[in-house]
Amino acid sequence: MAYQPRAPNFDDDQNNNKNATTDGGDKFYSPYQDLKVPMQTLYRLPTSPEFLFQEEAMVQRRSWGENLTYYTGVGYLGGATAGGAKGFVEGIKAAEHGDTLKLKINRILNATGHTGRKIGNRTGILGLMYGGMESAMVAVRNTDDVINSVVAGLGTGALYKAAAGPRSAAVAGAIGGMIVGLAVTGKQALKRYVPI
Repeated sequence: MAYQPRAPNFDDDQNNNKNATTDGGDKFYSPYQDLKVPMQTLYRLPTSPEFLFQEEAMVQRRSWGENLTYYTGVGYLGGATAGGAKGFVEGIKAAEHGDTLKLKINRILNATGHTGRKIGNRTGILGLMYGGMESAMVAVRNTDDVINSVVAGLGTGALYKAAAGPRSAAVAGAIGGMIVGLAVTGKQALKRYVPI
């Protein structure tokens, strides 16, 4: 008698698979059956970061590349979000009485994208300059403390407004230094008084 294929019945396959391990008939293949090692210890991986040199493990800070990437990304994301919210409000205010829904949505999307992109680019550049200056300060002073952050904020503000003249650069530098000083003080107070 010749072989006659039958239509697959997936319900029967699932029932057979459930019974395969308990019947004693067909068993599933396990690649770990010959290892004689408990499964719990097979994948016990370290959870702490691994370092090649002991000096790297002693330092509790990001590298300069990670620093640049972090501050640029956070600056751009924060600025784009705030700019998008500002553009959304501007788009709603710019809507006129006779506009259709499609035109109102178009105005809102255009204003949100334009303002979000503009402010996001500015804050991303500020984050890039701040991250670079802070990493340079750590490399020059060979220590990581509040002074590096405040001087980096001062330098970032001054460099950002340097094209507007020395007076604007000095004011922007002072504002940048104060903002970073307040942020660092707030972070230290938060660590001290809020158990996280």
